Amino acid sequence: MKGLDILKNGYLETVNNDSTSLSLLGRGNGIEMMKQLVLKDKIFFLYPSEDADVQEFFYILNGEIETEVNGEIVELGPNDFFSSKNLEATVQFTAKTDVSFLSVSTAPVFHYLSNVISALRKVGETVERKDPYTFQHSSRVANYAVKIALKMKLRKERMDNLFIASILHDIGKVNIPEEVLKKPAKLTDEEFALVKKHPTDGAAMIRETIYADLADIVEQHHERIDGSGYPFGLKGEEISLEAKIIGVADTFDAMTEDRAYRKAFSPEFAMQELKRLAGTLYDPEVVDAFEQVLYQEGKLS
Repeated sequence: MKGLDILKNGYLETVNNDSTSLSLLGRGNGIEMMKQLVLKDKIFFLYPSEDADVQEFFYILNGEIETEVNGEIVELGPNDFFSSKNLEATVQFTAKTDVSFLSVSTAPVFHYLSNVISALRKVGETVERKDPYTFQHSSRVANYAVKIALKMKLRKERMDNLFIASILHDIGKVNIPEEVLKKPAKLTDEEFALVKKHPTDGAAMIRETIYADLADIVEQHHERIDGSGYPFGLKGEEISLEAKIIGVADTFDAMTEDRAYRKAFSPEFAMQELKRLAGTLYDPEVVDAFEQVLYQEGKLS
């Protein structure tokens, strides 16, 4: 039924270590629901968040834990509940028995632990090793993209998705031959056709994971608002804002770093090019927000 998801006898993904296992039950709109198992005598922590709006909720299914609050030992067991918001200090818990609990967080954090994301990031690292001129390119693009999003006041859940999509935006290049990636001369039509496949190839890889909702962002990051981009020639509002942001950050980083076929341009020149093409290739609001970021960081004078 449209709008209904049913998951029987399983989890979207489970991450294990020596003392605990964490299973992702669901994610969306900036919320994650998880089930966690902590083994007897193991310690776990609840940490303050840098974001004052973050809330976390924990419902104990079975087992017993204890913690110290204001100098007093508090014991919690099945059907007990604890939560946090604006936590002022780290709280330590000890599992008195094997314990399992459900948790809901308004701050998506599972992707930091996710084996799926880790595997996809390794694909991206493989791409960057094939072409040393793009070393750490995706990390720089993600850094720029998040700062643009902050300036544009995107909701936190959109920023979280933007960050992951930015890190993964070029993983489809793993299918491009190394000699094409490193070629110092102009690409042939056939070679450029291979390059133009990378957004679709990357999106296809992501659609096979629990992060399939990010695939469209990756697939659209080379689309341009006048329809001249690829792979589909989308225009204007047909392109997601997140993809438009990555497109601007990606272009700026490509222009300001050395390439096999040219030396890096200055930040001032790159920004002038983005501004010249704003309204044609790039979203003017995104370009304006990025210019503000670069001025604030001292990259433009």
